[in-house]
Amino acid sequence: MALLKITSPHAHGPTSTTWVMQQVILATIPGVVALTYFFGFGTLTNIVWASIIAVISEAAMLKLRKRPIAFYLKDYSAVVTAVLLAIALPPYAPWWVVMLGVVFAIVIAKHLYGGMGYNPFNPAMVAYVVLLISLPVQMTQWAAPLGSDGFEYISPITAFLNNFGFVPIIDAHTMATPLDVMKQNSSLMIEQLWADNSQFGLLAGKGWEMANIGFLLGGIYLLTRKVFTWHTPISMIAMLGLMAAVFYDGGSSASGGSPFFHLFSGATMLGAFFIATDPVTSAVSVRGRIVYGACIGALVYIIRVWGNYPDAIAFSILLMNFAAPFIDHYTQPTTYGYGKQK
Repeated sequence: MALLKITSPHAHGPTSTTWVMQQVILATIPGVVALTYFFGFGTLTNIVWASIIAVISEAAMLKLRKRPIAFYLKDYSAVVTAVLLAIALPPYAPWWVVMLGVVFAIVIAKHLYGGMGYNPFNPAMVAYVVLLISLPVQMTQWAAPLGSDGFEYISPITAFLNNFGFVPIIDAHTMATPLDVMKQNSSLMIEQLWADNSQFGLLAGKGWEMANIGFLLGGIYLLTRKVFTWHTPISMIAMLGLMAAVFYDGGSSASGGSPFFHLFSGATMLGAFFIATDPVTSAVSVRGRIVYGACIGALVYIIRVWGNYPDAIAFSILLMNFAAPFIDHYTQPTTYGYGKQK
């Protein structure tokens, strides 16, 4: 039987940049629903406002660069950047903080390097780190979760007005995150720390653990849709869990937290499935993705426990974005028909 001689590329389905970005946005829904239920409607207002600013910024840069605006806006890449940054920000961040972050992500972290496909660092994480370093007060005012002592239901209208400074939410409705509390603890056993702080839940923090489960479900959905492979997220989660297990001392005052605490606190699952898997800024070889993800997981634990910041997803991913080309260089697969180099 004669074989057809067909050259690459070989299409395996209706995959396109637009389809991939739409799937990513769709997969964030379970996590966003959990964040909204436990922390109020601030996350939704952040997403709407950030998306509007992202589209305007993207269109302005495309206009300046003399690129077809409608063609590039339809790929949804700017909206994905806005959604991921908005999820990472505190739910009731001021409007100007959200706007500043999105403009920096689109203009500086994306278009300054040539647009989508050319940026060496994840734009959303670049903007997040810039905001965290420049505006630490605004970036650490997280709302009290449902079930904690400081929680108060905030309606969508109040949330919207608060984001724009018309109805400011008082400080009593905000509190430190479980990662902050764990990092600052130096005297209480973990069991006592859990009993004395109402924001701790079953595994990690109230709201946080359910949000991480939501983003985990979204990540599994993306895996089943073959948006990315399992290598980066699973290796990151496995290494973070391993590091936490190795250094967990059973719950003393010097403990950094259990493996479950680290896996379901902060932005662990969001980072593993939605940010570390960015095809532009991550490693591309199979072995490279495993090394890349494992290094992110190790860095997350190191910075959380021994560094200056309670959550380290953004810093860890940016550091490994920088190292991704180096990893790919030393993990290239052997070319078919050739042996390994000695």
